[in-house]
Amino acid sequence: MTLEELRTNIDGIDDQLLELINQRMEFVHMVGELKNTTGAPIYRPEREQSILNRLKGNNKGRLTGKAIDALFLELFAVARNLELPERIAYLGPEASFTHQAAESRFGAMSAYLPVGSIKGVFREVNSGRAKFGVIPIENSTNGIVNDTVQSLIQYNLKIIAEVVVNIHHVFATTCEGVEDVKKIYSKDIAFGQCSNFLEDVGLSAVEHIPVESTAKAAKLATEEPNSAAICSGVAATMYSLPILFENIEDSENNKTRFFVVSDFDNAPSGDDKTSILVTLPNTPGALVAFLNDFEEANINLTKIKSHIVEGTSVFFLEFAGHAEDEPIRKIFDKYRDSIKFLGSYVREADDI
Repeated sequence: MTLEELRTNIDGIDDQLLELINQRMEFVHMVGELKNTTGAPIYRPEREQSILNRLKGNNKGRLTGKAIDALFLELFAVARNLELPERIAYLGPEASFTHQAAESRFGAMSAYLPVGSIKGVFREVNSGRAKFGVIPIENSTNGIVNDTVQSLIQYNLKIIAEVVVNIHHVFATTCEGVEDVKKIYSKDIAFGQCSNFLEDVGLSAVEHIPVESTAKAAKLATEEPNSAAICSGVAATMYSLPILFENIEDSENNKTRFFVVSDFDNAPSGDDKTSILVTLPNTPGALVAFLNDFEEANINLTKIKSHIVEGTSVFFLEFAGHAEDEPIRKIFDKYRDSIKFLGSYVREADDI
């Protein structure tokens, strides 16, 4: 075929795709009208995951699994926003890693609300000013985010999804070279995650200025001469800050896991994870007895973290399965006075 013939064929397929997508939106609209009569939520993560699994299982073409996820997650987001535009609150500012996590799940068309604190995100969702909240729960290097656990204790919102994001930092500056850099802006955690790079290029001794986010660091570095930022590539691009070095993080496996919280429960997907908070009596063997029940029920515990809240030990636990599974329901019934159910949601990763 000639180049022109190939392009004509592509144009014809695009026309077909447009027609088929519009047909899909009509069916989505009909589903939305049915849900409006029952009050059911428009966003069903378990349903979306089921569709993605089916498509990837049927795929016989050049598309990779990640490409299918990217295409159809955006399509799902467009469909939701056509039916019922809903605000998503996230730990801001714009171009933060939490913002990237939110966009990966809700698409570019959604209405986003950057919030200055994790507790603020919970407040926005709890008040109804936002339908969903996106907050970090843990980093592979720095561990559990205590503010998120504290907010899960305080508010009765449900975890409806998890999102795992690979964290890559860049070194961005208007300076011609590192020898001209006199100060570096970044989030305090990011300095620790890039300490080897800073030592290797001779920037360990220059002034390191912690700020609220790596996105703010990029903004400040564009405004001040002889300064630089450790930030995300997205943040550097947003503020037109030239990137001098990419992927400067010490660990190649630097990941952050985020929770999506809202006011409803998920139906089982067949591959779920459940999160709970547990407060047990201060008696010898109480925790061991509790954990033994999981072992006897053959439930795979994937995380156990303890926190002190007002002098009381509270355990944050995660395990494979859904709250409606019979073995899990029996444990919940046995310890109903000790367990706070946080949510069952589609499993994206066992751990990071």
